[in-house]
Amino acid sequence: MSNGEFQVRQRLQSYSRRLFVQRAGLLGGMIALGAGSYLYNPRGSWAADPIKVGIATDLTGPISWGGIPNANVAKMVIDDMNASGGLLGRPLQIYLEDTATNEALAVTKVRKLVTQDRVDVVLGGITSSMRNAIKDTIVNRGKTLYIYPQLYEGKECTPYLFCTGPTPAQQCDTFIPWLIKNGGKKFYLPSADYVWPHVLNAYARKTIEQNGGEVVGEEYFPVDHNDYGATVNKIMASKVNVVFNTTIPPGLAAFFKQLYEAGFNRNGGRLACVYYDENALNITPAEEIEGLGSCLDYFKAINDPGGNKIQAEYNKLYPGVNPFTAGSAATGMYRGLKLWEAAVKEAKSVKREDVAKALDHAKILEGPGGGSEFVPGTRHVKMNMYTAVSKGGKFEIVEKSKGPVMPGECG
Repeated sequence: MSNGEFQVRQRLQSYSRRLFVQRAGLLGGMIALGAGSYLYNPRGSWAADPIKVGIATDLTGPISWGGIPNANVAKMVIDDMNASGGLLGRPLQIYLEDTATNEALAVTKVRKLVTQDRVDVVLGGITSSMRNAIKDTIVNRGKTLYIYPQLYEGKECTPYLFCTGPTPAQQCDTFIPWLIKNGGKKFYLPSADYVWPHVLNAYARKTIEQNGGEVVGEEYFPVDHNDYGATVNKIMASKVNVVFNTTIPPGLAAFFKQLYEAGFNRNGGRLACVYYDENALNITPAEEIEGLGSCLDYFKAINDPGGNKIQAEYNKLYPGVNPFTAGSAATGMYRGLKLWEAAVKEAKSVKREDVAKALDHAKILEGPGGGSEFVPGTRHVKMNMYTAVSKGGKFEIVEKSKGPVMPGECG
């Protein structure tokens, strides 16, 4: 084993230990129902029956780095709602299912949520392949409202499925011109082999070419792939300016290390990764991603009042763990729950038809990165967007959108 491979393995082992500690903190106070199912009851005594909120996310498996903080946020927001009197005079109860980055298992899990637990809404899913696997069971078979919180590739226009994370238009339309201006015109697209990278890359390629850039290469790998030597050689030989990356952990650390060791960064290359947030900064040494650009709906460096308040509460509840960030769907989970809360209050009901009608135009004035609202008829959210660059292991904001950015989806 080379020294570089040993260092990557050490970092992954350390990260796995942190995830174990985080998982234990999340599940504190929950009732284990067996086989990765958990119940979180409202505190105190309530006269009314609870409103049931289903959370389906990856507490174990390769994507647990995103699923755990995602569930942390749900627990935090539901606690806050209950502390403020619940909804419609009723407490909120969480049914949490570990989908374990396993789509076949996840279908069984969400079927339990909608047919056995009879939840009033389901939130969750990190990867787009997970969303595609579970949505029919929730929305069509289970007749239940589904809120998908993660940034994604777009094109999801299923009735009763609402998306609260950034879309390609929100991430690429200003970010790629910035990359061309601050990196160069020659792009390479190394990617994980599932739905999100394939569809996002098609949008990114179109945007790159419309802005005078060129895609030199596009490749797809299993999520746990770790030998990128041939790809790195192509990148270096082609004198690529920007590596627009959509590989994901656990294979990501090996790719960035091999690219760094080949001298891509030293030769003026620019890394770009639209899911990279403060949590992702823990995956690799700071020098390996110096100058990496990302475009998201929230970074801690924004220093906005709403985000600061959420961040402070999250850190108090979950000290010493990964912070509240955008790339793990945590901002989309917060936004989704608060927009759903606003819709339930307007509808004075938790019935799917009533809430969906109100959710179509729901808005919140404060949240991570600012307020947000659904664009009527689209089931997608317009929100502020920010471009940031990694410097010395932290993000610095280099560009902010001029007001909320339209999602560009579903009409």
